[in-house]
Order: sequence, then C-alpha cells, then structure tokens
Amino acid sequence: MLRVTRVSTSHGALGVLEWGIDGPVVVLLHPNGFCAGLYEPVAELLRADARVIAIDLPGHGASTTPDDRADLDFEVMAARVLETLDALGVRSAAVAGGSLGGAVAILVDKLDPGRWTRAVLAEAVAFPTDGLTDEVGGGADGPRRDGNGMAEQARRRRAEFDDEAAMVASLSKRPPLSELAPEALTAYARWGTVTSAAGVRLACTPETEAAIFEVSAERGGAQAAWDHLPHLSCPATILAGRSSFLPDVFAEQARRASATIVLVDGGHFVLHEDSARGADLIRRHALAIDADAGSPNITYRDHRYA
Repeated sequence: MLRVTRVSTSHGALGVLEWGIDGPVVVLLHPNGFCAGLYEPVAELLRADARVIAIDLPGHGASTTPDDRADLDFEVMAARVLETLDALGVRSAAVAGGSLGGAVAILVDKLDPGRWTRAVLAEAVAFPTDGLTDEVGGGADGPRRDGNGMAEQARRRRAEFDDEAAMVASLSKRPPLSELAPEALTAYARWGTVTSAAGVRLACTPETEAAIFEVSAERGGAQAAWDHLPHLSCPATILAGRSSFLPDVFAEQARRASATIVLVDGGHFVLHEDSARGADLIRRHALAIDADAGSPNITYRDHRYA
C-alpha cells in the first residue's frame, strides 16, 4: 500500500511517499526540478524487499517552497531531510540519491554520521565548482557554457500544460527528459504537478529550480558535497551514465569516497531510464541484496578505487 504524508519541519513541510514492508529502510532522494514520485516505478519493484521512503526536497512536489533562498543551500535541505526521518522514526537507513538528491544525501551524512548504512550516489552534484559553474546539472535541460546556463534554461521552462498527458507528450520529445523511462515520466507528471487554471503546472517552479542551480555553483552547493566525500561514514557506490552531460568527475568522486564506481549505459538519469535496472542497482548497492547478474537490464561494470 502506498502511504502519502506531509511532515512538518522547522522550515515548512516535506512531502513523503512510502511503499513496502516493515523491514530494512531505503530512502530515495530526487534530482532538482523533479519530485519523490519520480521514483514510483522503481519503488513498486522494491516494495517486497524494503520499506521504501521517497522524500520531496524543499520546493518540490508536495513540499513547502522556502521564502528564503538560503534555505535552498544543500546542507539546509539535508537538515530538513533529517528532521523528516526523525519524525518517521527512521534512525538508520540506506539511501539512493540522484543528482541534487545525491548531494543532499552526502550532506545528511555530514550532519549525522552513521544515519546511512550504505549510500548510492547517482550522478551526484558533488564536485569543485571552479570552472564548472555553468555545468552544474540535474534538471530538464542539458548544460550550456555561458554563465550559469542551467539556471537560465530552467527559468525558460514551460511551467503549465493542459493536463498530465499533454505534459508527458511535450517532455518526452525533449532530451534529456526523453531519456526517462515512459513510466517514470508519467509518474513525474502525476506527482510533480498541481492543478492550475490552465490545467496543471509544475510543483517545482522554474524559479525555484533555477535558484537551486545557482546555489549548486556556490559554496553551499556542489562544493560542500565534494568536500565531504572523503569523510563519508558509510560504504558508497557512485553511479554514472556513460553518455551523461555532466562533467566527468565520477571516478574522482569514487576515489575521494573510497567507493565503488558503476558505469551504466545511458545518460544522467541513471536510476530512471530503465526502472528494472534502477531497482536492481538500488537492491544490490544500497540494500546489499544480490540481483540477477544475468539480467538484460544490468549493463554496468564495477570498478573499485582504494
């Protein structure tokens, strides 16, 4: 059974979706501009193995949009996640975080070492920002090279659609969103929109998404997550798409975190381009449950960096 709640924190409420059994817990954190519900297809495949908790980060999905831009700093968002987990009675869990969600997961570990038992960081926004300020990513459009191109593109995003089907039809033609599995894109339209006079509009506004891209390039963003990688208190796996549009920093992430790096055929949205593969990656590397190594959905190699 799917459980839908909102948890009050010291700075607004966060939306929470839960699936699965009373057992090991895995927390799922989403990329910038998306929502907890993006994980619905993957969570449905994991519900027999774990209690699956997906959280809307501030300004996304059913969560409150902060009035103060400082509340979009990655460490501040991590603090809100911790408050939410405390309210849910979750003192220990595995985590899988994509893009922005990966960076926030890293900083949850900084604030509360030992909260995570294992971490899967899928193209996490965690790298030095000098010279990379125009390539910090995770949202609906690929990077440009002039200024903070991700923020500029986010502000130009279409925010309203006639209905969810029209949104899916429109976004499925636009890379990199076209790389999402169809069921993931449908889940995003279901959980990442609110009703508007025109039909539906994005729950994460273009301005909020753009502000987070700007924070990504500042000290409280990707750099903060990068700085903590050598201090992670749990085993970690770095996931990267072989055709990602992000800078090629993932091998160095793995070295800094003494982690395994897993290279996956596909792009930036590693966990959402093939739902069965995404579930297998989380099952294997977050929950430490052996997946079927012969599955045609598994197209990656492991590389250990000491």
